[in-house]
Amino acid sequence: MKQILLIPLLALALVAVAPQARATECYADYKAKQDNPLKLHYGVIQLSGPCDQGQAGQEVAARLASVGWTLLNVISVFGPEGLQQRKANAGSYFLRF
Repeated sequence: MKQILLIPLLALALVAVAPQARATECYADYKAKQDNPLKLHYGVIQLSGPCDQGQAGQEVAARLASVGWTLLNVISVFGPEGLQQRKANAGSYFLRF
């Protein structure tokens, strides 16, 4: 009897956890620059912190600065559903940093 109840409970637990795992995927699109000579780029980056535009700016700026870029602005934050529509515009800066 316990095994019969255990299987549906495990299945229910997996279903409840799966959307939460997907909800944690968060991305930002941004504009950045380098000086001397001036270079600009548009990119998409996966965030490891909260999916919040204000906090995303700090994370993106730090990651870009570590490779010599200066963040100009975070355009938006979004989930995985927004990746494909931004991929072509980001080019080689799609999920690069």
